[in-house]
Amino acid sequence: MTFDYAHLLPIVPEIAVLVLASILLLVDLWLKDEDKGTNHLIAVFGLLVVIGLTGVVGGGEREIVLSGSYIRDPMSDVLKIAVLVVSLLSFVYSRDYLRDRGLWVGEFYVLTLCAVLGMMVMISANSFLTLYLGLELLALSLYALVAFERDNPSGAEAAMKYFVLGALGSGLLLYGLSMLYGASGSLELGAVARAVAWQGADNQVLVFGLVFVVIGIGFKFGAVPFHMWVPDTYQGAPNPVVLFLGSAPKIAAFALAFRLLVDGLGQLHADWQGMLVILSVISLAVGNIVAIAQTNIKRMLAYSTISHVGFIFLGLLAGTTEGFAAAMFYAIVYALMAAGGFGLLVMMSRQGHEVERLEDLKGLNERDSWQAAMMALVMFSMAGVPPTVGFMAKLLVLDAVISIGLWWLALIAVFFSVIGAFYYLRVVKIIYFDKPEVIEPLVVGSGARVALSVTGLAILLLGLFPAALLTYCQAAFA
Repeated sequence: MTFDYAHLLPIVPEIAVLVLASILLLVDLWLKDEDKGTNHLIAVFGLLVVIGLTGVVGGGEREIVLSGSYIRDPMSDVLKIAVLVVSLLSFVYSRDYLRDRGLWVGEFYVLTLCAVLGMMVMISANSFLTLYLGLELLALSLYALVAFERDNPSGAEAAMKYFVLGALGSGLLLYGLSMLYGASGSLELGAVARAVAWQGADNQVLVFGLVFVVIGIGFKFGAVPFHMWVPDTYQGAPNPVVLFLGSAPKIAAFALAFRLLVDGLGQLHADWQGMLVILSVISLAVGNIVAIAQTNIKRMLAYSTISHVGFIFLGLLAGTTEGFAAAMFYAIVYALMAAGGFGLLVMMSRQGHEVERLEDLKGLNERDSWQAAMMALVMFSMAGVPPTVGFMAKLLVLDAVISIGLWWLALIAVFFSVIGAFYYLRVVKIIYFDKPEVIEPLVVGSGARVALSVTGLAILLLGLFPAALLTYCQAAFA
């Protein structure tokens, strides 16, 4: 392995995130409690620099470096920028929440940046070893973040459930990867793809390995029936952690699925397509139906996440460039919508009161009409109401599924989307037509208000002009 300029240039964004986390860890040692805001400024400014570096380094033909373990291609460029932007939004949303609760410490930013680094490594992984390294770096950071509020017993319980089930999912994925390695004799995805093309489904070890890999991917996405950790983790974790957990990792999960199923096991498409069909249908059904019965808005959004995972799987199982672009577009758009929805919950929470119940949103329009409009926009987008970007994301996925002749699957997706629209519109009804339980107006920092406005504007503009993002998604698979 040669460490020269040509080999290190593609990984400059990852190096920058690692340096940023190290700087924060050292600076925090010397800061007094009243100066902890410096951590926030360094993290936000550092992420802006990393976004710029990713744009400068990206572009052009795909590059494979570090002895075949790392790849930089158009897909990784877009996904990394999306992860960094959503992470930046999560920092801005969380500033006042962390300060008011005494959680404004360097460890939060360091752990979050380590998770971001893990996602970036996953996105550019070109071997099983690199992929698993990024996955575990992400998972271990999230386990600690979920239990970050030490005095909260529900947070500790959620972290324990997440750790146990996450470790189970990681173990099953690792077992599947080991079987693929045994059958192909290589850890590199390109070599695995060549071995699969030569042996095909005749090698039973490959097929069994594929089954465990799909199970592992299902765990990481939170797809049914591997969704047990999602509602409890979302409910028990602090709101800023749920904001981050429910958005950016979905983009990395798409990269995980694409690298393994398409780059590595594309010749077995007929085998993993059937498995994804089952996972997508039951995720759409369970996610949308169970969400109707929820009175805790974080649990409702957790089951909503499960239903959206079903749509991402629909794009992947199409097996076409249009399907992959639609799934990638959907993953990025969902991360943006989730950041807006959970971000508003973070902004509404105040000292001694967490916004968790649907009743907490009653009469939001009377307390802050701008935030009510932004929340309504997010709910309409998640429901797939035009002209929001959620409608376009669903339309692209459905078009990809219909183009391969699975029109019945598209009808099922539309049916459950109509059911899902009920609980999204219920939130809008509560915001505008119910009387507020709390009279005083909301006090929100200017940074969070700007972030929410940017998120809402992006949801609307990307719905009206989807080509601004869709072009990059399509170019990634051209």
